[in-house]
Amino acid sequence: MVRFTTPVLAVLLAAVALALSIAVSAWWLLAALPLAAVAAVGVLDVVQVRHSILRNYPVLGHFRFLLEALRPELQQYFIERNTDGRPFDRDARSLVYERAKGDNQEKAFGTELDVYAVGQEFLAHSIAPVSPPDEPHRVTVGGPQCAKPYRMALLNVSAMSFGALSANAILALNAGAKLGGFAHDTGEGGLSGYHLRPGGDLVWEIGSGYFGCRTAAGGFDPGLFTDKAGDPRVKCVSVKLSQGAKPGIGGVMPAAKMTPEIAAARGVPAHEKCVSPPGHSAFAGPVGLLEFVARLREASGGKPTGFKLCVGRPAEFLSVCKAMLSTGIKPDFIIVDGSEGGTGAAPLEFEDHMGMPLTDGLMFVHQALVGCGLRDDIRVAASGKIASGADIVKRLIQGADYTNAARAMMMALGCIQAQRCHTNTCPVGVTTQDPRRYRALVVDDKAQRVYRFQRETVKSANALIAAMGLTSPEQLRAEDLVRRTDDQTLRRFDESGHRLHDGELLYEPPRWWAHYWQQASADRYG
Repeated sequence: MVRFTTPVLAVLLAAVALALSIAVSAWWLLAALPLAAVAAVGVLDVVQVRHSILRNYPVLGHFRFLLEALRPELQQYFIERNTDGRPFDRDARSLVYERAKGDNQEKAFGTELDVYAVGQEFLAHSIAPVSPPDEPHRVTVGGPQCAKPYRMALLNVSAMSFGALSANAILALNAGAKLGGFAHDTGEGGLSGYHLRPGGDLVWEIGSGYFGCRTAAGGFDPGLFTDKAGDPRVKCVSVKLSQGAKPGIGGVMPAAKMTPEIAAARGVPAHEKCVSPPGHSAFAGPVGLLEFVARLREASGGKPTGFKLCVGRPAEFLSVCKAMLSTGIKPDFIIVDGSEGGTGAAPLEFEDHMGMPLTDGLMFVHQALVGCGLRDDIRVAASGKIASGADIVKRLIQGADYTNAARAMMMALGCIQAQRCHTNTCPVGVTTQDPRRYRALVVDDKAQRVYRFQRETVKSANALIAAMGLTSPEQLRAEDLVRRTDDQTLRRFDESGHRLHDGELLYEPPRWWAHYWQQASADRYG
């Protein structure tokens, strides 16, 4: 309870000073009154519902807001000393906070970006812009083998499990999704009561641990899956093959965080360390993956079913494409997770050196499906550092139909990126299982913030598309995004990469693709 030391101490010292003013001298009131004011501020901080940091750190939390108020004056100082190479942490965080709080997002004096830096991108606007649509665009997810298609929003909540996030955080995310009519991915930690209670639309993610539909031995339980997948709040089912922040390894839940509630959602023993295996045991090989997808789709009553992956070896994904062609089984969607995606805890080497970044992975998956003649029946989602309307538009141009965001949604909840997710001491109650800490996250208030952030970000994406002279995201083309490749050269995205025509891989693969296409096999990965 060190966090409450300041207001408690202020109360005690104010009482002592007041007593001394009565017993000794009225001059002690000069100390009693300021101390009483500090105590009153502490009490107000604890009972207010808007700021989690003040509920958990009364009085002391105001210093953070003081520094935030000074940010324009201090920003350049910190920019010059920022060596982590992650501009999302600095620039996008402010945008997310402002949108979530409903603050003015306009800014004086223009861009701070170095628009001439190599790698910088810009959207090609039109001299004949149009008005944005009155209603946000939606994407129909569900191919010809799906009985219950779902209308997906352009921006949704990406996979984050109960256990990785607190109960209040899950409740607020789902309540926000219900308010805005967008989807909330459960993460691989199971379908908990906190996901279901608010009534928002859910994408149930099934990982290699099969949490929530798991046998005692750790395998897949089809009966449990069928019972839960039939819930009307579950709109889609996603099989997690790999995660961008730590591809190739499973998750770990320490015994100290495995509360009875989390254990019940996952179907594992409480107070014991829980490790997800790196790969699935319910199927093997590309054909096995697709047969598992078809099995889940049928067991769920025909709901859209797909899989999520971070792209690694190109031949392995092409093997899945060949399996689609040989079996006729097609997933309804594929979620491409970029290696720049975040997580509460992962080995540093995996975070920094494993997996394909989102831009490259997304464009590869899109082109591979086009080259196999499969793209029209399969929706593609992009997941990894989606924080602004511009991020959405860029990903749509690069091949996505819709996007998912995790870190930005956490920021909308009030996450300050303290990077203590794995310690159970999150200062704002987002990633902790300590009820004394997550009580600071007030569900109704934070649900509104999640709703506002998603609404305003999608509105921004629609405004950008309209400024490009287009009336729908479906009209976006690769030529609408331009990248600076060196000091003298600008290159449109339709001029870069290994682009394919519809069905081209089936009759004459170009040289770069031919190498991986020959390695690919429907019977095995690569």
